[in-house]
Amino acid sequence: MRLIIIGAGFAGMYAALSSARLRDIRGVSPKDLEIALLAPEPTLVVRPRLYETKPETLTAPLQDVLKAIDVVFVQGRAETIDTKARAVEIVTADGPWKTLNYDRLVVAAGSRLFRPLIPGLAEYAFSVDQLDDAIALDRHLHSLADRPASRTRDTVVVAGGGFTGIEVATEMPARLCAIFGKNAEPRVVIVERGDAIAPDMGAEPRPIIEDALREMGVQTRLGAAVAALDGSGVTLTDGARIESATVIWAAGMRAAPLTAQIPGERDNFGRLLVDRELRVPSVPGVFATGDAARAACDDMGNYALMSCQHATRMGAFAGHNAAAELLGAPTKPYHQEAYVTCLDLGPAGAIFTRGWDRKVEMVGAKAKKTKHEINTEWIYPPRPERAAVLASADPERVTAL
Repeated sequence: MRLIIIGAGFAGMYAALSSARLRDIRGVSPKDLEIALLAPEPTLVVRPRLYETKPETLTAPLQDVLKAIDVVFVQGRAETIDTKARAVEIVTADGPWKTLNYDRLVVAAGSRLFRPLIPGLAEYAFSVDQLDDAIALDRHLHSLADRPASRTRDTVVVAGGGFTGIEVATEMPARLCAIFGKNAEPRVVIVERGDAIAPDMGAEPRPIIEDALREMGVQTRLGAAVAALDGSGVTLTDGARIESATVIWAAGMRAAPLTAQIPGERDNFGRLLVDRELRVPSVPGVFATGDAARAACDDMGNYALMSCQHATRMGAFAGHNAAAELLGAPTKPYHQEAYVTCLDLGPAGAIFTRGWDRKVEMVGAKAKKTKHEINTEWIYPPRPERAAVLASADPERVTAL
């Protein structure tokens, strides 16, 4: 029997760990149930940190972790999924195509930044969506030091006032001063089409976020969106023009395109609708998890967000349940009643909230310390020792926070 997991992000990693844990509990040999993790590289990209400096360092190796629990790593990229034949066609690292058959499949292909057809967006916008994107932005920012100081050079426009946009924007003044010199006066502008910054955060946290932006001199343009980009700036939907050498797109996510090959219902974000065990109901043998799935967290109408906090636990449940079906073990309904947010606010600290109504628990330096622990410890893979890896993957205990 073979269980294939597509994707080595937070959901895919924990799907592999959790399925291996159940295989170990049931005393089944890896020869009798092969667990294969398919991804281009055996690394976890620590995507929540890509707004930081030195993005090339923000990965964690997975090869030793997978070896410790007898998970096979298949290096390649999934190109097509044939759910009737139960086969995945991949392009391997050295070029040739290869077909892998599966008995169960976990789709943990993640998400991609939503890039609408705005004139100039593809040519001129930067992002922190994927590792290569963040590295390209970092190189661009350093290259600006070779240009003469000007309003255009020193202005950064961030399109999108959600979580990612705010974390990018609040990090930018310090990053630019480190590049241009401590006496530089960079200008950072967040463009948000809604009538409030941090539209999903709610009324209690928002004043704290707004105060932090003011403290750092980060400007906001509300009620307008980017209509067009060119080599020297952006034009907004209200006709205003902002001259800028750096435009960072941070306006929404969609499930990875591979997810569209699964013949199931999906939501407006392209996520597959799944049942409480994270199965795709219309496709036998297929589970979806992480950013590829729209899953209910509880019985109160709350659904998992596109975040590592939800992907980590969802992955553990999906891996467990896919293996359970093959091993004749009980499945476990996914649930995740606890929900917190920890938003980095640069030099102003951070803000930590709890619950879907986002009650503020910590702000400033105390919240920043928690954010640092999340970013540098809690979301990283377990140490590559068999007992530690298996112990980390109990779906009922897994949480990124």
